[in-house]
Amino acid sequence: MDTSESSTEPQAEAPVPARARRRGWRRWAMDTRPLRRPAYRRLWSSTVVTAVGSQLTAVAVPKQIYDITGSSAWVGAASLAGLLPLIVFALWGGAVADTLDRRKLLLITNTGIAVTSLLFWAQAVTGLESVGALMVLLAVQQAFWGLNAPARSASIARLVPEDELPAANALGSTVMQTGQVVGPLLAGALIPLIGLPELYLIDALALCVTVWAVYRLPALPPRADTAPRRAGVREVVAGFRYIAGHTVLLLSFLADIVAMVLGMPRALFPQLAAETYAPYGEGLALGLLFAAIPVGAVAGGLFSGTFSRARRHGWMVIGAVVVWGAAVAGFGLSDSLWLAVAFLAVAGVADMVSMVFRGAILLSAATDEMRGRMQGVFTVVVAGGPRLADALHGGAGSAFGPRTAVAGGGLLVVVVMLALAAAVPALRRYRV
Repeated sequence: MDTSESSTEPQAEAPVPARARRRGWRRWAMDTRPLRRPAYRRLWSSTVVTAVGSQLTAVAVPKQIYDITGSSAWVGAASLAGLLPLIVFALWGGAVADTLDRRKLLLITNTGIAVTSLLFWAQAVTGLESVGALMVLLAVQQAFWGLNAPARSASIARLVPEDELPAANALGSTVMQTGQVVGPLLAGALIPLIGLPELYLIDALALCVTVWAVYRLPALPPRADTAPRRAGVREVVAGFRYIAGHTVLLLSFLADIVAMVLGMPRALFPQLAAETYAPYGEGLALGLLFAAIPVGAVAGGLFSGTFSRARRHGWMVIGAVVVWGAAVAGFGLSDSLWLAVAFLAVAGVADMVSMVFRGAILLSAATDEMRGRMQGVFTVVVAGGPRLADALHGGAGSAFGPRTAVAGGGLLVVVVMLALAAAVPALRRYRV
């Protein structure tokens, strides 16, 4: 690959000399090299604080809507109300992140999310009980998050050197996956003790810590050799053209779409818990099925030292997607709940590996003036893929039965990914 762009780009921190090869168990444990860099450590620490706090709000909003309406349909409608602003503002936010100082954009958007959390708290503590108000606040929150995510992800390449990008992505992804496990459990424990309003308030206070951490980052303006431009529709379209003209970037997105749309079986978890795994207890089975993939992803992150130094990023993505598909197929064929959970945990590990190296490819193969837009598209793909999978698997499960739909989807992932890798060699050949 062409390394001229990354070699001339100003780094926020001075290079840290490479340490001697880690020995014993430490070479298998999480690769923490990026945390030696103060700027990245501040960005990462802000993620640690908000990973759990954001999940408190993610649980509180649907719980409050259900308490008001007694209808799951309204809960689903609220989820869709947040999806469109997320998609629109993530795409636009990527263009904005390529034209403004990314630190400034992070300060604005994190402050906006914090204010939205305070408004969630205010409507709850005053007993407003308005689903319309909740949906508007959710849409605003998702819009700010769509603006925030591309800038946050694109900033990483300015804070760590290229060879540490997989390790940095593993650190961030592990924290987010841990939040998805711990946050809902903590929310479930706190709601009976302190109530819903206080969950919103805790999230708002956590976001204040995030704003302070981002404030202490170095300035991250566009490169000096980048021509000034406005963040409009033309720039968003230019981002898609850039993807189409860089095969390895296009394939990295397609790999995620293949894995998530064809192979994410979560829509069938309730039916499988009620039918296939009912002898184990429907509640226990459902909880284990939903927790297994995030737990596997966290385990993969904790042992990221086993793969974070790999240089053949393309092969790592291909292999991870194939393992994901095979594990999902194994889950679909499993009669035993514990074997099913084991397969899903393996799928979670594979998902972590895929996330780490797809993220590294997006940051290393794209120029800095395009990184924000690449991360905007990445945000849309990550958010939209599982929702499409829910619709696809729900229909397939009704038509062919849940186990057949899950196993068939997993096998399709393997076949399609291998076919893509064979037909287009760019991803196979890509390495740092």
